[in-house]
Parts: sequence; C-alpha cells; structure tokens
Amino acid sequence: MAVSMRDLDPAFQGAGQKAGLEIWRIENFNPVPVPKSSYGKFFTGDSYVILKTTASKSGALRHDVHYWLGKDTSQDEAGAAAIKTVELDAALGGRAVQYREVQGHETEKFLSYFKPCIIPQEGGVASGFQHPEAEKHKTRLFVCRGKHVVHVKEVPFARASLNHDDIFVLDTESKIFQFNGSNSSIQERAKALEVVQYIKDTYHDGKCDVAAVEDGKLMADPETGEFWGFFGGFAPLPRKTAGDDDKPTDSSPPKLLCIEKGQAEPVEAADSLKRELLDTNKCYILDCGFEVFVWMGRNTSLDERKSASGVADELVRGIDKLKPQIIRVIEGFETVMFRSKFDSWPQTTDVTVSEDGRGKVAALLKRQGVNVKGLLKADPVREEPQPHIDCTGHLQVWRVNGQEKILLQASDQSKFYSGDCYIFQYTYPGEDKEDCLIGTWIGKNSVEEEQASANSLASKMVESMKFLACQARIYEGNEPVQFHSIIQSFIVFKGGLGEGYKAYIAGKEIPDETYNENGVALFRIQGSGPDNMQAIQVEPVASSLNSSYCYILHNGPAVFTWSGNSTSAEDQELVERMLDLIKPNLQSKPQREGSESEQFWDLLGGKSEYPSQKILREAESDPHLFSCHFSKGNLKVTEVYNFSQDDLMTEDIFILDCHSEIFVWVGQQVDSKSRLQALTVGEKFLEHDFLLEKLSRVAPIYVIMEGSEPPFFTRFFKWDSAKSAMLGNSFQRKLTLVKSGGAPVLDKPKRRTPVSYGGRSSSVPDKSQRSSRSMSVSPDRVRVRGRSPAFNALAATFENPNARNLSTPPPVVRKLYPKSVTPDSAILAPKSAAIAALSSSFEQPPSARETMIPRSLKVSPVMPKSNPDKIDKENSVGTRVESLTIQEDVKENEVEDEEGLVIHPYERLKITSTDPVTSIDVTKRETYLSSAEFKEKFGMSKDAFYKLPKWKQNKLKMAVQLF
Repeated sequence: MAVSMRDLDPAFQGAGQKAGLEIWRIENFNPVPVPKSSYGKFFTGDSYVILKTTASKSGALRHDVHYWLGKDTSQDEAGAAAIKTVELDAALGGRAVQYREVQGHETEKFLSYFKPCIIPQEGGVASGFQHPEAEKHKTRLFVCRGKHVVHVKEVPFARASLNHDDIFVLDTESKIFQFNGSNSSIQERAKALEVVQYIKDTYHDGKCDVAAVEDGKLMADPETGEFWGFFGGFAPLPRKTAGDDDKPTDSSPPKLLCIEKGQAEPVEAADSLKRELLDTNKCYILDCGFEVFVWMGRNTSLDERKSASGVADELVRGIDKLKPQIIRVIEGFETVMFRSKFDSWPQTTDVTVSEDGRGKVAALLKRQGVNVKGLLKADPVREEPQPHIDCTGHLQVWRVNGQEKILLQASDQSKFYSGDCYIFQYTYPGEDKEDCLIGTWIGKNSVEEEQASANSLASKMVESMKFLACQARIYEGNEPVQFHSIIQSFIVFKGGLGEGYKAYIAGKEIPDETYNENGVALFRIQGSGPDNMQAIQVEPVASSLNSSYCYILHNGPAVFTWSGNSTSAEDQELVERMLDLIKPNLQSKPQREGSESEQFWDLLGGKSEYPSQKILREAESDPHLFSCHFSKGNLKVTEVYNFSQDDLMTEDIFILDCHSEIFVWVGQQVDSKSRLQALTVGEKFLEHDFLLEKLSRVAPIYVIMEGSEPPFFTRFFKWDSAKSAMLGNSFQRKLTLVKSGGAPVLDKPKRRTPVSYGGRSSSVPDKSQRSSRSMSVSPDRVRVRGRSPAFNALAATFENPNARNLSTPPPVVRKLYPKSVTPDSAILAPKSAAIAALSSSFEQPPSARETMIPRSLKVSPVMPKSNPDKIDKENSVGTRVESLTIQEDVKENEVEDEEGLVIHPYERLKITSTDPVTSIDVTKRETYLSSAEFKEKFGMSKDAFYKLPKWKQNKLKMAVQLF
C-alpha cells in the first residue's frame, strides 16, 4: 500500500508508540484527542476512535483499533470515524485489526478496556455537552448482562422493565439495589456487583448503602420491601420478551463478497471456503450474519480500503435488529475468528511486506520530526527464564512399575530413564504457607499403559491431599524451568527399568538400549548453572554433537569431555559437575572441537557433519485466559480479555495459555466430577489449539486448585491471596467486598453452635449475611443474635433462666472463678462484685488462644420480665441472688476439661464416626478434644496449633479426619 503524508491525519502522528490506550473524539469530522482523565466516558451523540497498543514479550507492538458509535450520533460522524480508523491503521503500518462498536452491542474485547463497564451519558459535541451534574440525583434503572464483561444499559424506571432472566441495578439517592433475576447465574450476579461498586464510586463518592435483592424473596425482608416500594409494591414479573439486545445464537452460513468499484459482488466459490479465494490486490467482505469481516489485501490502496469499509457499513446499516459487528483485518494479520471461518487456511503466511510498509511510514513520520521509536519492531530481549519457585524444599520421586510406584533413594532421584514414567512430590515454602507440587514425568519411549498409570496414581495423590497440591504433567524434552530447578542435576538415560518397557522391547524383539555404565554412552550437557543442569544421553554418533554444547563420552573407564567452539567457561564448568555424578573418581580426557583424538572419533564410529546452532527452548508467549465448559467430551472455551484475578470465578474452570505451558485453574465451587477431569480439559485444549498457534500436544500442563495457587502461576496476575481464601460463591464474595469497602473478610476460627446460612450448614457466614440477619429482627423483639458476647454475659445476670430463647446458643463467656471456688461461695458474692468482675474480664486483653477459641462457661441466661412492677417482693431477692450465680451447668454425659471446655471423645468427633456428637460446630471439631487427646492426635498443644496458618490447620485436621 502506497503511503502519503496527506493520508495521515496530524492527530494520529506518534500514535501507538507505547503500550496503553489512546482515544480521539470526532469533532467536525476530525479526530480530537480525549484527555486521559475522561477515558471511559462516552456520550450517546458522539463517535470515537480508540487505539489499544499491546507490547508482546518479543518486543513487537500489536494494535487494535475500534471506532465507537453512540446511538444518537449522525451518519456523517459515524462515516468519518470509520474512515479515520483506516487512516490510523495506515499510520501504524497497515497491520491493525479494526472493530466497529455500536452502543449497546460492543465486543467483549472493547469492554475489557474499561472494566467494570461503560455507562454512556446523554449529549455530545453537537448539543454542547449538557451534563446533569448540577441536577438533583435521578433514580435510574440499569440492566446488566455478561459473565466476563458486563453490558450495561439504562432501561425505563418501571416494573415492566424487570424480568427473571437478567440482573438489574436500581440507583437511588441513598442506596443502590441489585435485583438478581431467578434465572441469572452466580457469575453474572458477581460481575454485576462490580457495576454496583462503579456506580457507588462514580455517582455517590463511595458513600451510600448497597443491598442485594433476590427474585422471589418474601416482602418480609426489609431491603426487599424497600426495593419493591420504589415500584409501588410487589407484583408478579412479566416474561422476558426478545429485544434488540438479544444476540442470535446461530450464525448464518458465511457468504464471501468481492469489492469491485464500490460494489459488493458474490464470489462464486466451491463447496467450502479456502484461502486461495482471496486475492492480495482486492478487498473482500465475509458476511457471517452477526459478524461481518472486511479483508484487505496487502497490495490494495488506502482509498480502496476506505471504499470497502463504506460498503460494509452500508451492508449492515439497514439491519437494525441484528446490529452486526464489523471487523476489518489485513492480509497476513487475520484474527483467529476470521481464519476459523475457512475450511482450509495455510499455517504460515509471508508478511515481510508488512515490515517494509511500517518502515516507510516510520521514515515519513521521522522527517516530520515525530519520534518513531515505538513504530519499529524492537529486537527481542532473550532473558533466562526464572523458575518462580523456592528450590529449598523437600523432594520425593517414584518410578512407575506397572500399576505401582517404587520410591527412589535420594541418590537416584535425579536419574530418569527415557523408557519409564516417574511421579515426583515437591513440598516447599510458599509466600505465606507450605505449597506442594505433584507431577508426572513421561519418558519418550514409555508405554501408554504406564503413562496412564502414572497420571492416575498422581491424581490419587492429589485427591488424597484434598486437592491442596498443584498437579503437573510433563513430557521428556518439554520440561519447564520449574522442574529443572527442583531436580537441579537432571540426568536422562536411554532405555528403562520398568515392567512396561521390558515387556515392550521383548514383544517387539528389539535390542535393549538401557544405559550401561560399562558400555559406550554419549551425554549432552546443558543448563544455566549448578542449580539447573541436565545431562541427556543421546546416540553415540558424531552427528549427535553440536558446537554450542559440551559432551561427556565414556566407554567403561575411558572418559572424554568434548567442548564445542561456541561454548562458554560456564558450560565447561557444568561438564565437570556432571562428571561427578555420571563417572565419579575417574580422570577425563578433554577434547576441544577441531583437535579431537582418533580414539574419540573411533568411539563415535568416525567423523560426520553435525549442527552448530543451539537448541532454543520454546519462548513463553503473552498469556491468554479462557473460561472452559467441558461436557460429554466436548470442550467449549471463551477468551477473557485483559484479565485479572477477579475474572477467576470460583464456580468455573479456567485455562491460562502461555503457549509453552498451560495452567488449568479449578475453582473451589466446581463439582467433584469436573474437578477430576481437569487434566483431561488441559489435554483437550492442547488438542484443539483454539488460537491456531501450533500448540504442542506434549506441552506441560498444570492443574491448580483455587486457594493453592503456586507463585509460578500467580506471577501472571496482580495477586491477592486473601481473595482466593474467602468463603462462599463468587457473588457472596463480591458482596462481602462491596460492603466491606474492598477488603477481603476471612473466616476466623471460632467455636460456636452450627447454624445454616443460605442452605449451607455449618459454614461461617460472611459479613453481609450476618448484617442482613441482624437487620431482619423486629424492633419489638429482644435482639439476641445480633448482640455482642459481652452484652450477653452482662444481660445474663438479670435474665430469667426459664425464659431463654431456645433458638439462641448459650452465651459464651470466660469463667470468673477457678474450680476451687464453690458455688456456695459464689452465691454469697455481692452483686456489685459480680458486675465488676464481669466488666474487668472484658476490659482485660485476652490471650491469643482465647481470641481464637473462647472458653465456654454455662451462664443461665434470662429474658427480662415484661412487667417488673408486678414482681413478687419475696421472690425478687432470691431471683436476683440466683441470677448472680455462675454455675458449671454440666449436662448429662457431658464432660469438661481442666480449662472448663466441654470435651468429647475423638471417636465421636471424627467425620467417619458411627456415633457422632450432635449440637457442635462441625467446622471446629478439634476444639472439643481434651488437651491430652489433642496433643496425641496433632503432636502439639492447642496453643501451638492455633498459631499455625489456617491452611495448615485444615491440612492437619484432614489428616486426623476432623475436617
């Protein structure tokens, strides 16, 4: 494409030179830069051009250009935005992907730039940007749709706008309500809460209440009643009717049109679409119904591309209901979605013209005095990959032998055979807890039966640890840097020692190549240092040599070391270290490339040609995150653009694709069947290669459970460990964050009577749930559940034991008197002394253990008399004295330990008990053990136990069947 400076708008000069967003608004048909402070603010009467520049790991810059059209923008402004987008692409070298974005029908990629949402405002340039800021707050109703990004649309403030399928946000002056349709998903509800937070921060300065209203919830709930009060009271909702916002589920068969003289003419194609139908000198339209692609050949002019864009706009202008998305692609830089529409598409294309075109644009801009550093592709900086794992942990390795595994001695843990499979378990200190990695290593020549056995045995090990360990599947030759850093001095021998390999070579009647220390063997030495070095046994022939490596060659006691001319002193040092492992206590004969001895060549069978280029590891590419749905052997994925930790929903499975390795992340709320299929999901992902990036079927796969994310996974995010440790589903967690001001609220170990919250028995309610329960209490009723333990203790002094609310757990307070004090002496204590003692007990700072496990004392709680004036004087004194009595109140068959805590035998507390204890907090079973039995089971005191991190407490409780 010929480029002229007259074709480049001055507003675009220097654009796209660094990663980030750049936005222009169309004013009088010209692009005008939008201040960064206004990014994300769009007006319904305007058109905008948005440039997203991304820097890849290779140093190259990638561009996506969008033009956004407000619902009230004029056709002339919309046309100007489309043409300016083509000009901007020319300024960027003619390789950007261009998207047409219509208000209310934006692509997920576009919306991901402005998370959590965009809420266009009325007005625009033509109307003088009349803002409603000065007006009184207007009550508005929004509908929210989407699991990964949220499409927000303002709808009429009326009951008729509500339905059972969507989520609605009602923004009032003092409170924001989120109404969850009964048919909406947990993930959609969680994402909509991000919109609630955005509205709260943007329109209320972060100062207003937030309430969640469930569709079908009774009016008795105060917040539900308050919500329906805005609509004149509760009434049944109508069924949802199909509207303009509903996307079609089925796409139309693609139709290919060729642009000739400003007209779109159908292409007479065969039964299927093939790449050969596209001519580099022309522009084409691929009409797929909801998506319309414009393909521009490399040799087309700027005017031809503008004309093709105009034809596409005319094509979709009359389709009001469908509102198709227009995506324009340049030859050689087609999107995956475009290429997937063709039955035949070559794996590689020649794009050398693109670099030449970019250079011409850069040269033109440079003459104008513009800094063009970002326009030219930077030389990739090749860095040594980092393991991102602590290498001081504990390692165990097993060799798979049929259906069993054999533990290897420490001296053999780094010696693997290519015909065998291995399982390794590595425990290491993490950021704030102990982490564990369990993996399989599959030798190139191992048999399928042992490969399946290795994966099965490793999966059972992970399952036995309650999925707290990360699982890895690794193939020989594709080991990640984490594996090499764990093993450190890794040696791979030819042949195998397992039953599977022996049976295979016997059945095939092929010679056994298993390494023999007294025979001829050649090893290639590689690695980055003493903590990451490998010796790989290769064929003992000259063609196995490479000038970029060092080698060890031996024939029994005769040992040679060979150094290629391209090796460094560090490489040669690794050879000496590996000699100590392969042939210790033997003197080697150094050989330099070009000056080898005859004996050396004789052992290799004579001289021959060999390569000189180093074998480069596959580079890690920019990561992509996908949401996965796996059912009946079929895998469906949806890419999540511009992802963050908040996109990982606890109900779903996600795949982080780094090209050289993939991570399968499994949420805590994923069902057990899907959890066990996580490794299969990863294998299916590699098989389908959804991004058409030539993924290797033997790339490493990691299966990671939520809450046990290793550092080599979290490095791709701005990670907050507290978020992954929260309780509840995605909606409950987000609601907690919104109500707590963004700080994760974690569970604290308490011993209390189990109560059911939202259908989940024996779980700790989050802050929002506790608040809603307290608020739902009638003002005429004595607040029991919402009051503090201190208040319970003081109130118990004056309450009647016969009138206690049976639905309320007995108040838990600290004992005031040691066991040596008799009940009689306690009765004689004056009332003022009892109150003073109680008050002082609350004023004194409790010990760490008491904070976590309150000591249980049976205080007889009483409800106050409804009419104190009618109290019998004769009974009043006795009642008051009796109320001051602090009794042990030991129930039948209930025992207390020396600290006054109710205890039960271990056999009745464990989760597999045939005679389980009732009326206990099943999430805190260990607190009911006696001190002696606790120490016997856990090997430590209770004080020491509760100083451990919560994850470690749970791990220990699992081991003794108390969790």
